[in-house]
Amino acid sequence: MAVLESARQTMVKTREIVVPPRDARAFRVSRGQFFRIVSIEGPQVGDLNLWNADDLSERFFSGKTRAIHATHVTTGDRLWSTLPYMRPLATITHDTLDWYGFDADGGGVHDVIGTRCDPYTNLMLNGSEYHHCCHSNLTRALAAQRKLPLAEAERHVHDVMNVFMCTGYTRDTHRYFMKASPVRPGDYIEFFAEIDLVAALSACPGGDCGASHSSDVAKCHPLKVEIFRPRPEALAGWHSPKASAYSRSHGA
Repeated sequence: MAVLESARQTMVKTREIVVPPRDARAFRVSRGQFFRIVSIEGPQVGDLNLWNADDLSERFFSGKTRAIHATHVTTGDRLWSTLPYMRPLATITHDTLDWYGFDADGGGVHDVIGTRCDPYTNLMLNGSEYHHCCHSNLTRALAAQRKLPLAEAERHVHDVMNVFMCTGYTRDTHRYFMKASPVRPGDYIEFFAEIDLVAALSACPGGDCGASHSSDVAKCHPLKVEIFRPRPEALAGWHSPKASAYSRSHGA
């Protein structure tokens, strides 16, 4: 982290992407760059997917990230990739919500325990189709970025990091709960790209996710992504992590 902190002091913004409410955008981040997800107008949750830019089969593994770190992630934690690659895709380098910790209900911010709102569960529960769930938003964004048919892009959409989302488990029944996000305009979470990445971010239709979900009822806001490039010499000694060296013989 010392090298990354030093590199942060030299970085220059190279690009901005605004993610509209109830929609998503996909973008590339080169290894050795930083990217921030920023609240710009009001409390808004974002659903984040990450892939290896050269191989979409290597993607963010929320379960392994949760097992290595915790149910909620913050500065210093890493977002790990799926097997058989098993390496960090990104490292969290700054989080303006790290003060929140865990509240009296056991809720924390930036969870890796939820999945993503999706039209299949919504249809099952409500009997109607809604096309701006995060799953659909991420599917459209990846399809547009990679010029893929929707059906092919959808197969690559995966369980997310719930950026700015406040969640936990109830103490009595251990059921997953959501409450209004504490995020304020100007808050951000920052990541360092450990490998070349394609990322997709959905501005969730639940807004701050304190009440309604998978509908147009909640008040929603845009999110902004900022991409930064540090001076190359600031990363002297840093190397992009290689995929796991496990032989994959599995005892056969």
